[in-house]
Amino acid sequence: MISTPGLDALLGRHSVGPKHLVEPGPSDAQLAVMVRAALRAPDHAELVPYRFKLVRGAAKQGMAALFADAARAAGKGEEGAALDAERALRPPVSVAVVARIDPDHPQVPVPEQWAAVGGAVSNFLTAAHLLGFGGKMLSGAKARDPAIAAAFCAPGETLLGWIALGTPARRAPSGASRKPDPAAVLQDWHPPCK
Repeated sequence: MISTPGLDALLGRHSVGPKHLVEPGPSDAQLAVMVRAALRAPDHAELVPYRFKLVRGAAKQGMAALFADAARAAGKGEEGAALDAERALRPPVSVAVVARIDPDHPQVPVPEQWAAVGGAVSNFLTAAHLLGFGGKMLSGAKARDPAIAAAFCAPGETLLGWIALGTPARRAPSGASRKPDPAAVLQDWHPPCK
């Protein structure tokens, strides 16, 4: 197996959920490095079809209130609303991922723009890992809630979800990975027979 320190670190990246993230969260300088890494993702025509919006400090209370209101609107009781609010408060830092997709761009089709967003998120999370932080991309019904989306997005933008960030409170679980064998993903292509 090929091994280098950088490659070993990359291959050790895994998602760390909010309940396993503790203070300290990343500093402004570390967050800037994560964004610089995100900006290195492939991006046809350099559209940068995404924005990252930090949720930390007192802003976490505002997001918690939005989450609780969305839970109530979805028919959850006060216990469910409190649980959803707590999800907003748990990570030391949350980073909302907002996409700015231009469906009418003359050069870059929509799928390429979405690929750029995904690459940016991946690079952001990889940089967080290499800096010693844990993180996980979270989405679900909250990201599709109109009131929550309106709080994070300008017209024409889409809320993908949030990256939860912090210091991992536990080591990566050992054991077998649920990821497929590379041979199941990397396949030789052969032109169709005529």
